[in-house]
Amino acid sequence: MDPIFSARGIVKAFAGVQALRGVDFNVLPGEIHALLGQNGAGKSTLVKILNGVHPAGSYSGEITLAGETVSFASPAAARAAGVGYVPQEIEVLEQLSVAENVFAGHTGLGEGVLIHRHKLEARTRAILDDLGLTIDPKAIVASLTSAQRHLVMIARALALKPRVLMLDEPTASLSGTEVEALLEVLRRLKRQGVTMIYITHRLPEVLEVCDRATVLRDGRVAAELGRDAFEEERFIFAMSGQRLQKLFPAHEAPVGARPMLSVEHLNVAGKPGAIYGARDVSFSVAAGEIVGLAGLLGSGRSEILHGIFGRVPADGAVRVDGQPIAIRSPRDARDAGIALLTEDRKRDGLLFNLPVGANITIGNLDPLSARGMVRGDRERSAILEAMRQLNVKASSPQASVAHLSGGNQQKLLFARVLMRAPKVLLLDEPTKGVDAATRQEIYRLVVELANKGVALVVVSSELEEVLGLCDRCLTIADGRIVDEFKRGEGGEDRVLRAVAAAQAETVRAAS
Repeated sequence: MDPIFSARGIVKAFAGVQALRGVDFNVLPGEIHALLGQNGAGKSTLVKILNGVHPAGSYSGEITLAGETVSFASPAAARAAGVGYVPQEIEVLEQLSVAENVFAGHTGLGEGVLIHRHKLEARTRAILDDLGLTIDPKAIVASLTSAQRHLVMIARALALKPRVLMLDEPTASLSGTEVEALLEVLRRLKRQGVTMIYITHRLPEVLEVCDRATVLRDGRVAAELGRDAFEEERFIFAMSGQRLQKLFPAHEAPVGARPMLSVEHLNVAGKPGAIYGARDVSFSVAAGEIVGLAGLLGSGRSEILHGIFGRVPADGAVRVDGQPIAIRSPRDARDAGIALLTEDRKRDGLLFNLPVGANITIGNLDPLSARGMVRGDRERSAILEAMRQLNVKASSPQASVAHLSGGNQQKLLFARVLMRAPKVLLLDEPTKGVDAATRQEIYRLVVELANKGVALVVVSSELEEVLGLCDRCLTIADGRIVDEFKRGEGGEDRVLRAVAAAQAETVRAAS
């Protein structure tokens, strides 16, 4: 069978750094083809070439689509040729309807500039039906869950009837049940003959839905595997050149350690008197302890962290190392020794107009200054030390953040928050969008911080991560703590049962 989409001999460099070194990549008609590799392996660069973000002429090599040589000058040219793309970050117009989002940019449906709303909604309904979805085309996108918004983006890509659909980390922000729902949509698309390229770090999903896989390492193809050769160990070895190691480093919560973070009766409110994120939440974290918050998306996990950190309106009592603190803003939290690593590094964390070094020291300049002026020698020394400790791979402190892999961008944010030597570290999806090797680095870092006496609170959509990394698990549902257990006292089934029981109680109370 001839490939429907091929890249041959692709070579691409950035400022002297070789990103791709003669990559050959072939996708067969009607298959789900996994594209794998560690952060920095070249996946993103290859995808941007296939999608027209890096235009023809900026790389060497050849791309063919349905047997014909193509050269894309822009993403619009790639879309027009039949290459659909769904990015990892949710890109929707929140105040518009689902139908308007699906047909954004071509809402006239070929009949002039006027929008035919009924036709728009009918066409959207047909696409959603093909996907097996019950989302209302008239619904405002701001009212949808993260999973539903991602499905709207898939529907938008399918509206142009692409020959090939590329999906970049589509499950990065989804919970277990939502992941399975999305995978069922992909199976449905495959039965309809849609060809897909599936870019992911999550090997269980590859094992479940993909037909073939290409693994990149250091800008080269390290392996091409058919379904019959799929094994997690083989994938790990192809990506890293190393055998699979124990995923979670050993850690035991200290016995009798003093509480470092105490939260009492925390409510997170959108406006006075309206509780929407957390209700009467109380818990404590000892020095050197790792506590996980488990639950489904929308349960209130992230809102608890943001309420503690002062990012959203909240009331309740917070103590750090026994001292009560009044948190009216993130500055108050930072001054008290609390640090927060947010879920969305591109929206809430990184400053793309500043280089790598400035992204580390921004907000941490006081100890690097004398008489109100930043000492350049101190700053550079601090930057290089932070990059060394966190193993941030960048050509120099002046390198562009945009050219870093997702894992190195994440480590950059860790370097920034750790420069203040926090007593309490709040981690919201700390391994989102990073590869297996970087994930293990982050796990080791978390345990090292706990061993130094830092109190850590971890929110993760992956229950395996919460259960394997954390000393204690708090299950969150409907903004409340509905269960609590130590490592070894329960698994994913306990979390899901507690969530289901809490949801049933909410339904009974409302009826």
